[in-house]
Amino acid sequence: MQREHNRRGFSLYVFPFFIPKVVLEIDFSGSIWGYTEITIVPTSNELRTINLHCRQCTIHNVTVASHRADFIHNDALANLNISAPQDVHTHPELKRKLYSALAENDDGELSIAIPKEVPLKQSGNSLGGIASEAATPEPQTPGFVASQPLVAMPEFSPITINIEYSLRNPADGLQFVLPTDAYPYRVPHVYTTPSCPDAARCWVPCLDNLWERCTWDFEFVVQRYLEERDPDEYEEAQDEHPTVVVCSGDLVEQVAHPFNSNKSIFVFSQTTPTSVQHIGFVAGPLHVLPLPSEAVIGDEAGGSSQPQMHAFCSPGHEAQLPPSVLFTRQAMTFYSTEFGSYPFGSHKFVFVDELPTLRFDTSTLSIVSVDLLHGEDAIDQVYETRQALSHALACQWIGINIQPKVWSDLWLVNGLGLYIAGLFLRKLFGNNEYRFRLKKDMDRVLEWDHGSMPPICQPQLLDPPESAFLPFINLKSPLVLHILDRRLGKSGTSLGLSRVLPKLFLSAISGEMPHNALSTHTFLRTCRKVSGVDLRSFAEQWIYGSGCPAFGFSATFNRKKMAVEITMRQDAPAHKAHEHDEVVKTLLKPVPFFEGQMTIRIHEADGTPYEHVLDIRAPFKRYEVPFNTKYKRVRRNTKRYLARQAAAQAAAEGDAEAAEAMGMVDMGFGLEVWEKEKERENWKVVDWTEEDEQVMSGATYEWIRMDADFEWIAAIAFDQPDFMWVSQLQRDRDVVAQLEAVNALTKMPNAIISSTLTKTVLVTNYFFRVRCEAALALVTCALRRLDFLGLFHLFKLFLRYCYEPDDSQQDLFTHTYVPRPNDFSDVAEYFVRRALVKAIAQVRFENGKCPSVVRQFLTDQLKYNDNTANPYTDAFYICTIISSLACASVSTVPPERGELFPMEAKNEQTSEDAGLLRQALDEVDRYRNMDRLIPSPHNVVTVAALEFRLILSIANLIPNDPRVFFPMTREGNYTQVRIAAFDALFLTKWYTPKIMSYILAVMAHDPSRVIRRHVARTACQSLGLLVTMGELKNSVKESEALLIEEDGNMQEKAKENKKSEVDLMIKALRKDKEIGKNEVVREFLLPIALAPDADTEVRWAVLKLADILIREVPPPTPVLKIPLKARATKPLIPSSAAPKVRLVPSAVSTPVEITAPKPLPIIDTEPGVPLAVTVQRKAVAFQPQAPKAKVKPPKPNHARHVPKAQSGGMGAFDLRACRNAVQKLKTHKNALLFLQPVDPVRDRAPNYFEYIRNPMDLSTMGAKLEEGMYKDRFAFEADFRLMIRNAKTYNAPNTYAYNESLALESFFDKQWTRINKTLDSKAATQPKPPKPMAPPPVPMATQAIASSSKPTAPSAPISEVTLRTSIKLKLGSGATPRPAVPAPPRPAETSSKASAIPRPKPKKPKITEMPPPPIDDGSIDLLEEVIAIERQKERENGTRKQHSPVTKAEEGPKAKTSAIVPVKRKKGADFDDVTEDEILALATPSKKLSRPPPPPLPEKELKEKSPPKPSVSVKLKRTGESSSTSKTPTPAPSPAPRASVKGKEKEVAPVHTPAPARPPKKSPNPQPTPINKTKCKEIIRVLLRLPEAGIFSRPVNPTLDGCPTYYDEIKSPMDFGTMSNKLNANSYATMEEFVKDVEQIFINCRQFNPPTTYPCQCADAVERAFKKEWAKVTERKLAWHEKRGLQSIMTNFVKDPLSFVFREPVDPVVLNIPTYFDVIPRKDARDLRTIRQKLDADKYDSVEAWEADIDLMIRNAIKFNGADSEVGKIAIMVKNRLKELISAFKSQQGKKRKESEKPNGTQPASKKAKMG
Repeated sequence: MQREHNRRGFSLYVFPFFIPKVVLEIDFSGSIWGYTEITIVPTSNELRTINLHCRQCTIHNVTVASHRADFIHNDALANLNISAPQDVHTHPELKRKLYSALAENDDGELSIAIPKEVPLKQSGNSLGGIASEAATPEPQTPGFVASQPLVAMPEFSPITINIEYSLRNPADGLQFVLPTDAYPYRVPHVYTTPSCPDAARCWVPCLDNLWERCTWDFEFVVQRYLEERDPDEYEEAQDEHPTVVVCSGDLVEQVAHPFNSNKSIFVFSQTTPTSVQHIGFVAGPLHVLPLPSEAVIGDEAGGSSQPQMHAFCSPGHEAQLPPSVLFTRQAMTFYSTEFGSYPFGSHKFVFVDELPTLRFDTSTLSIVSVDLLHGEDAIDQVYETRQALSHALACQWIGINIQPKVWSDLWLVNGLGLYIAGLFLRKLFGNNEYRFRLKKDMDRVLEWDHGSMPPICQPQLLDPPESAFLPFINLKSPLVLHILDRRLGKSGTSLGLSRVLPKLFLSAISGEMPHNALSTHTFLRTCRKVSGVDLRSFAEQWIYGSGCPAFGFSATFNRKKMAVEITMRQDAPAHKAHEHDEVVKTLLKPVPFFEGQMTIRIHEADGTPYEHVLDIRAPFKRYEVPFNTKYKRVRRNTKRYLARQAAAQAAAEGDAEAAEAMGMVDMGFGLEVWEKEKERENWKVVDWTEEDEQVMSGATYEWIRMDADFEWIAAIAFDQPDFMWVSQLQRDRDVVAQLEAVNALTKMPNAIISSTLTKTVLVTNYFFRVRCEAALALVTCALRRLDFLGLFHLFKLFLRYCYEPDDSQQDLFTHTYVPRPNDFSDVAEYFVRRALVKAIAQVRFENGKCPSVVRQFLTDQLKYNDNTANPYTDAFYICTIISSLACASVSTVPPERGELFPMEAKNEQTSEDAGLLRQALDEVDRYRNMDRLIPSPHNVVTVAALEFRLILSIANLIPNDPRVFFPMTREGNYTQVRIAAFDALFLTKWYTPKIMSYILAVMAHDPSRVIRRHVARTACQSLGLLVTMGELKNSVKESEALLIEEDGNMQEKAKENKKSEVDLMIKALRKDKEIGKNEVVREFLLPIALAPDADTEVRWAVLKLADILIREVPPPTPVLKIPLKARATKPLIPSSAAPKVRLVPSAVSTPVEITAPKPLPIIDTEPGVPLAVTVQRKAVAFQPQAPKAKVKPPKPNHARHVPKAQSGGMGAFDLRACRNAVQKLKTHKNALLFLQPVDPVRDRAPNYFEYIRNPMDLSTMGAKLEEGMYKDRFAFEADFRLMIRNAKTYNAPNTYAYNESLALESFFDKQWTRINKTLDSKAATQPKPPKPMAPPPVPMATQAIASSSKPTAPSAPISEVTLRTSIKLKLGSGATPRPAVPAPPRPAETSSKASAIPRPKPKKPKITEMPPPPIDDGSIDLLEEVIAIERQKERENGTRKQHSPVTKAEEGPKAKTSAIVPVKRKKGADFDDVTEDEILALATPSKKLSRPPPPPLPEKELKEKSPPKPSVSVKLKRTGESSSTSKTPTPAPSPAPRASVKGKEKEVAPVHTPAPARPPKKSPNPQPTPINKTKCKEIIRVLLRLPEAGIFSRPVNPTLDGCPTYYDEIKSPMDFGTMSNKLNANSYATMEEFVKDVEQIFINCRQFNPPTTYPCQCADAVERAFKKEWAKVTERKLAWHEKRGLQSIMTNFVKDPLSFVFREPVDPVVLNIPTYFDVIPRKDARDLRTIRQKLDADKYDSVEAWEADIDLMIRNAIKFNGADSEVGKIAIMVKNRLKELISAFKSQQGKKRKESEKPNGTQPASKKAKMG
């Protein structure tokens, strides 16, 4: 903190005569005005600017030492802006801006310049009070200065800053609660609220820091009464409530305003230094309740020394205030007595509306939610309210007066507050309640702390704990302090924390604790000083480590040694979960082994308990515990039973000694219903058999208690016989022991256990919560094999609260239970009764349904409930019955689906079920309507009724209609009712546009902050719930990850698949049209988050929702222009300047400018003749080149497409292999150190770059791979070897990093060997190219170029250029044929439709040197071109095939297509997004289904290691030249291998003839698809949302768009606006016509605009989007009902024993048939599991395709085994059975189709005529 002051340049000055002052005038319409005076002490004479925190406020004036000062007020959070606020894809930018704004605000929003008139002069006074780190004195404690070392600081005079400000309608910090139309009776009031972490600065300029403490003075000016009245009437207004202000500190005075008698002034003073974050106030017409002092023994004055305490609430809650808060005086007395005097002067409780949290603790003031108030008739709320208010008071000692030194010490402050509050509750509720709660809290910790939770103290973290972990820290911290107290208490010299805590609190009050900041180290040191116990091991395990131990114990008696042998085994689940994850182990620090001492208690045969201590120092150990009793255990026989009966009779007659003896022997004996034989028969009591008695008589001890002193937070599993657990339950007085026994008995249900648990419920000596647990445990005995004895006992127990049946032998399973009028005077019986209702509702049959008698019983309890004479409310009891009825109405087993028609679940409800459900709904609705008229506390009955309907709707028992819940979500309802209604609404289809609009409006504008936050949070959570529930279809093909070959990495792949489940769900949500593509979401999400008055939590929740639903658009890649040089000898074109040409391979966004040099040879050409310039790697001449057999397609949009990752020359297969290798390397367990570049600071390797000159890591390799920086896979391998070599160079052998590099290298070697073999085998299986065909004739102009360039070849070689590139300068427009008109060159139109610039005359192309572009040998270009123009049918089937385009000479025949490599593709994925297993599949073409090997076709073989030198074409257009005037081409004298020069003669466009990979099943001329207007309009709407689609949205206007020659060149104009009009006019008949028009838009754009210009880039972007949308529209797959029907057939058939032969894939090793795949090709292998996986993954586009696979499976079985074999016969039977199922399925589908068509077309025409 001293460093903070030095950085800031001043500290707060808090001497008593310089108290900071805040004066506020409050206007209850929503504004405040005032000023604050802050006195600071400069610590440097260079202080020029003072930075303070101040948000939301409007600063009017600032003075420094009475001089006017300049200031700047900049609230970064209020000025958030992003580049495209209307584009929801920019939400990551908003998140970055938000983080930046928060960081900027940390330094202060208000900057004040110190005027020149204010001198920084040193004072003559000594700053002796400024001590320790923070230089903040403690004015009340003179010993503080002497006890702390003084800080040497310059002594400057204090400076007072006065800031005038106002605040109107604040979003944070202050909450104005005002009456509205929805809440007309709400009383106006205002209070400070913890709405955000920086709430304090939102209402007062300050230093908003938890550790900046100072004293405070407050003045509040308010209206005396909120209603205007005459001054004379004030004395008579006794029923009115005047305006009251309650503030932190003590009330000094309340005076009338000197100038306005209608106003009052309240003055408060806080003399104890307090942080501004612990300052609060409440103002409004409040009712005041003084809390009287307690009479303390020895205090004759009647508690006059006790601090004053008051409680406040709004008018209307006065009756609930006393029963809610009067007990707090007891808490104050207890804390003051046990832990030292109260650190402040007074304390106030104020209950307010709309508080976003349950409580807000400030100094001397607790602002509490009105929800905690309860009346005198409450039972359940008493426990919650007393716990909350007692903790609020405890926080004044620890939390307000004492603060954590750093954020990692927060566990200690929070834990101590909860710990001492628990001690008071022990006094208030009793020790049993205290220990029961501890046990339940420990069970909750064990559920959470299994590896996912951090330690409660993490000193390495400087930020506050995450909000997700804070509840866990608050839960575990008091438990850790409890076990610490138990261990300290055993030291012999200490009483535990009862001696430590008073010392801490005394040091805070006396000033010995620096700044009242408590650290973990100081606390542990104090504990060690007081107790003398070394706590280092304890702290490492329970405070600085995470996880909890799990013990397994077993005990046997050794008669020879007279000892009990106890075997202990300890596991650490948290450590085991992260055993192989070093990073997580470093962060979470899971403890591998917990050591310490555990106390066990052996109750020996004579009933005497003996305690023994086990010293746990190893995970496994056997202990020998000596046994003391020398005789056998007392036999449990009939004589003993009779003796007990006699003792019970004596006790009943009044023998006190006998009663006491009975209590020692067994709890419950003497119970009348248990002792009389007739009653035992009525209750069906079962006692131990003789065999059981013999077994029990052989036992040498009664029972054993593990961890008898409750010192471990551990899961303890201990096996002992049931009779020992019964003895522990009946005879151990410890509540925890009884609870452990009940939990153990639930795992061994039998008739005796049911009787024992029933007796436990009946015996009132047991603690009532143990009785409740026993009632719930009876459910486990409600089994059919026990004749539902547990249910009988539950009914019998509940019968005590009902009218007795007339017949004593009445069957309880048919009896109508009419309850007596309620009487909840006995609180224990009230809780037992509620537990019985819950237990009865949990009884189930084997099929998961609840017995009808149970549902009738619960309905009767609602119907006949009578609470008229009960002094207590029955609202929570009614809620229990309603929730139990909902539980009983729903089956615990999911419903079965239909065998053949699984569209709907089977309706298994009988008429009886339907009648019971109707009765239940009627009763619940009746109570909900009653709750409107006579509201229950906080409308809990309405909340329960809404939840009842929600549960039934989710179980499909009633319609899921959002209209039921809508009225309850509106303003005017109680907050909890609205929350319940919104919860129900979020489990319906809330993502429909209208409901979504309503929900987003609630998030943005609802007046209740609680509702806004809850709706925003639940919106994110509900999406995951809806996906889990199946309401949202997950369109991602999850089964694809399962269709892989076994390669030894299944565990890693399973882990990877598990990790990606969330990613797959998010991907599915983003693609969903109703959610991710929802227009409402995309329109309103960002405005809500950008609103300056947005709530903090709502804003983050909205951004989280955007993260889930909206894909992030990566920021644009910066353009890098590299000037390159090249030299040539003679100019080609006489021109002084050359246009710049951008060479853009595929989608590479970084253009490289090529500027033509001036000196090039001049060539005479005719207009329209394309020129070719070849720049080779060596010195070569410009030579003509005959066109090759492979010519790029004429469409420029396909010809330029080269994937960016392949731009370096890497082949497609190499790229896939490298991508797969990177993915596997990154997920490998040894790759953690190599995932990112080395950071010398983070990784503690400061001299790393001194040794390693060329660093490398996996992320860099992945980035280089995607950027196309690898020529082939061997360059990728070289980088990996470099990375491993670096690791071995820098790290010494046998170190962790060195060993990790070895392991990773070994893994890579295996994978790489496999990849190389696969790709080599692929290259070997490719057909070799035949002899090349004769080149087609070369135009005449080629000869001219050849002749002119020949002399330059030998004599004047062109200087060496580092690139072999073929640049084609196309100077004519060959797209639109026009007559040849000799005309001078006209301006080139290089702009889009919207803009045009004059074209300069063609100038000399300038060839400059450029870096080697990542270009392949041509095969990859061809591959990508064909992918871009593949046919619609292939896209529908989800496969992409590689084709080679074929050129056609004018008189030559069609060339044969090149070899086709079938590649399986994931639907919608990029071409390169394939797995390694698919690469392996390419090595064996026979694995593809029914695909004959393609014939050898002319295409160059892929050479991955040394690809041929590439060539790239760049074409320029020269307008005014026609390509329509063609001449007969003349063959060239000698075909050159590289140059391709075309004359102005007509060229025939290359024809693409893709060879089919499999024989076509349908006609080669597919039928046209009828137009679907809805889908086409949706496509146009999606495309027009793209920013690049703006230039295509309307027809081109030559004048407006500046392109007057547009319609001269474009004869078929088209745009999306015209297409929309054509759709509306029904001008399209087929989908193909629609696609043709879309493609015409792109063709026109590319024809008119040169490549790489902005319009062409827009066309590329829109075309990509169109292809993606078109693929979705034309996607073919099984209809939903067909798929579900086939799935049902397979599910039911797999259950048939007949299918066992075909259930799993054939394993030749296991089945001992090694030749199976020699007979049946692996590609043809089929089985039911494989077929089911393909069906689930939508691999079938028709039912016939599925049938074909079934037939193939049958044929394989017969082919391999023979028709007469046993398997062959089974195959025939399977075939026949499946045919029956399929035919039934098809006939039913046909019947349904006919029924659906009946109403539309089956009415006779005659009837229509008559009706007409």
